[in-house]
Amino acid sequence: MSESPAIIYSKAKIASRVAAMARAISRDYGTEAVDVVIRVEDSFIFAADLIRDLKNPVVCHFVRTEMRDVELSGHERREVFFSHPPELKGRNVLIVEVVLRTGVTLDFLSKRLLEAGPRSLRVAVLVDEPSERRVDLRPDYFGFVGASKILVGYGLEGRAGQFRNLAYIGHSGPRNGRGAGGGGTRERSRAQRKAR
Repeated sequence: MSESPAIIYSKAKIASRVAAMARAISRDYGTEAVDVVIRVEDSFIFAADLIRDLKNPVVCHFVRTEMRDVELSGHERREVFFSHPPELKGRNVLIVEVVLRTGVTLDFLSKRLLEAGPRSLRVAVLVDEPSERRVDLRPDYFGFVGASKILVGYGLEGRAGQFRNLAYIGHSGPRNGRGAGGGGTRERSRAQRKAR
């Protein structure tokens, strides 16, 4: 039987931060509708909690990502593939992600969605790990600024697919060991600035 991961963010702390994020998002969008784009593999629990707290009309879109080794011009490279993007022209788009680390996948998704011509595009993440970032991407809304750890629980899978059902977020080992708590909103992300 697997040992339970050590708690980093408790159920109560997560609920408090998700509610605060939802208030900030609802305030920023006012009475306007929001198209929420969710990466379902890890973010389904966070997204469900967040959108239930939003006061705006919400339309949900679900995206799956897949990493494949492909050959391009005789060289192998890793690409990111997405399902067919939704129709988002002129709409307010909010990408929801539970953890933002390198930002590579989210940056690619943002660029793909911007091709649809949305009115605005913002990013909401529960845990931001800026020490891991490889691209110029910052979330507009975040719950926690986290240490660089292997996180599990609250939708995030651990070894052999376990721990997604935990009501808290824990860790099963360090990555680089930097970072601290806290949370809030940030000035417009690069993706949002481009959308406007």
